Amino acid sequence: MKKITVLSIVVATLLFTGCDDKTKKEMSEATAAVTESVKEKTAEVADIAVEKTKEVATTLKEKAVEATENTVEATKEIVSTVADKATDMKDSAVEKATEVTQAVQETASNVVAKETNGDADVGKAVYAKCAGCHGVDGKTKALGKSGIVAGQSSTDLATALVEYKAGTRNVAGMGMLMKGQVASLSDAEIEAVATYMSTL
Repeated sequence: MKKITVLSIVVATLLFTGCDDKTKKEMSEATAAVTESVKEKTAEVADIAVEKTKEVATTLKEKAVEATENTVEATKEIVSTVADKATDMKDSAVEKATEVTQAVQETASNVVAKETNGDADVGKAVYAKCAGCHGVDGKTKALGKSGIVAGQSSTDLATALVEYKAGTRNVAGMGMLMKGQVASLSDAEIEAVATYMSTL
């Protein structure tokens, strides 16, 4: 548009220099009319551009608000779903943990009961080969030389048996005989028979 205005002025200037006063006046008026028309058209175009820009801005704003509302709603739904799933998982985990704890407690109780009964049975079985010298009730002096084992503490009895097994104990000359008797016993069997003898 600036080119048209400049061109109009140049044409008017050229015409002024080669025309008479009446023609110059007509040319001046024509140039003024063209210039005014260009200004008006430029103003109209600018107004239209501003109006269209406002419309586009309003549309974009509405779309942005709509998109934000949709995003907020979707986020709320996702958060709600995740919270529900987390609660379900927590409840399930607590339930499973309770079940596992109960199962472990039951198993532990069964193992303790079995070990207690098992140790007593093992102790009694091991003592069966001792009963020939110490008596079924543990109140006989072995070969008339040793002390009575009934009534002693399980700790003292276990210590004595471990020492016999190692060959470091020899009470009343019975060390070698007792070493042969306990040589094949495990530590668990020694504990079991000592516990059993302490109950006689």
